[in-house]
Amino acid sequence: MIDHVKRGVLFVVEGFTDIRFVSGLSEICLLTMLVPAREFRSSGLADRIRERDLAVDIVEIPGNRSAFQLRSLRWLWANARRFDLILAQEVLRGALNANLAGAIRDVPVITYMGIAPLEYFRCRYERRQISWPKAVLGEGVIGSLLRINGLLTARCLAMGPYLKTIALRYCPRSDVGLYYGVDTDAFRPIPSGERQALRARLDLPADRFLIFFSSRISHEKDPETVLRATAKVRESGLDAAVLNLGGGWRDFLALAKKLGLPKADEWVIGRPAVHPMTEVFEYFRAADAAAMASLAEGAAYSTLEALACGTPLVATAVGGMAVQLNGYARLVPRRDSNAMAEELRWIADHPEEARSQALKGREYVIREWERRKAFADLHRTFEEVLAERSRS
Repeated sequence: MIDHVKRGVLFVVEGFTDIRFVSGLSEICLLTMLVPAREFRSSGLADRIRERDLAVDIVEIPGNRSAFQLRSLRWLWANARRFDLILAQEVLRGALNANLAGAIRDVPVITYMGIAPLEYFRCRYERRQISWPKAVLGEGVIGSLLRINGLLTARCLAMGPYLKTIALRYCPRSDVGLYYGVDTDAFRPIPSGERQALRARLDLPADRFLIFFSSRISHEKDPETVLRATAKVRESGLDAAVLNLGGGWRDFLALAKKLGLPKADEWVIGRPAVHPMTEVFEYFRAADAAAMASLAEGAAYSTLEALACGTPLVATAVGGMAVQLNGYARLVPRRDSNAMAEELRWIADHPEEARSQALKGREYVIREWERRKAFADLHRTFEEVLAERSRS
């Protein structure tokens, strides 16, 4: 991808990360990853790196969060100078270690903001997963980490224009970073006449209006609204089904039962995650519509992938989705299952208009979020940061 000199880059990962980002990084630099051993293996990332035979050196740090924090700082202290620069996942505890070691060892650090940390954390309290004292304490810790890392980092890359506005509150050297981008050669439309054969191959319902909810089940997502909206669409006479792929697919099925939705086992489909580089795009193509409901959202890459496939999309107008999808998706208020149901019904009743809108979204994704652009921009940022360091 990049014909220039490859720099030695250490990617500090504090939790889970995506094979698509690791694959692209390995193309533009000499990559070493510092990872928590448990998450690295349980997420399947270790297997996917091995399967793709990526040129990546892996340093695994064993133990729980506290152990990782201490042991990774010790490793960084001893090894930071081996690298031209350090790239830190997110802007919190892992980035703090990277920034401290980088500042003392004189190695530039770039942080990557992929979520809105405070907004996501507040969703835990909204869902009553944490108490009010823990919410107050957590906000204080997160705010402090954001300010410290914002002061120390050489550059903060925020995933999309919405997160950039948040990053600028803490770091004046913030810019847009596109993470792994969208591979629009893989995520592309197919003729509508091929959809039935594709559904047969994927063992999906042949004649139902299929809604794809491509999201993990976590505190900031809102699967309840997608499920309720699908139930309401069915009440209107549309034979709809909703599909979720991911590590939390069993939770998705359990949630449908917990909500008491009529005959949910007949139209709620959950399956394990499939490979994001070689399989998931087929499910976007097979669907009649994609739906994404969230309580808070950074960039929501699955919505961009849906548009790249020309699949009509309904999404909550929050965070990055409100900024990025306006004009390309059917946007609805937060936690409004009635509005989502109305838009899903509109897509079913106006398939050509809905697809035309989605294809305009594909043009936007190609222009602003394409994979090649994402990693070319990231490589350029590496060079800019190193050039700034050499002049200082």
